[in-house]
Amino acid sequence: MNNTTEKRDAFSLLELLAVVAIIGTLSALIIPRLSGNSTNAKIKTCFHNRATINSTVERYYLDQGVWPADNLSDIGADINYFPQGISTCPFSGSAYLIDPTTRRVIGHKGTDGKGTVDHY
Repeated sequence: MNNTTEKRDAFSLLELLAVVAIIGTLSALIIPRLSGNSTNAKIKTCFHNRATINSTVERYYLDQGVWPADNLSDIGADINYFPQGISTCPFSGSAYLIDPTTRRVIGHKGTDGKGTVDHY
């Protein structure tokens, strides 16, 4: 038996193909999961924004004794209620509005990149 040892300076083509296949498989599993999170994050942000605006509108009513304007122009100008300004819809960038009868934030239509989505 010949017991010679060779010194290897590089990876073989088979080893490189195996690594590329493993990386490709992992990326095929991970990338779809990450791309869907953007839409879910925007939806959750929209609901959070609406909840924050609704509670601030109620606080404004308790402090001032009147409801704010339907377009939130008066409460938005008061830094005691929205120091950094009123948030806008993360989908469309449109301003939130208040329903004059229920005094709650009106749902609006935003886009998720695939079409129109109702956020109520």
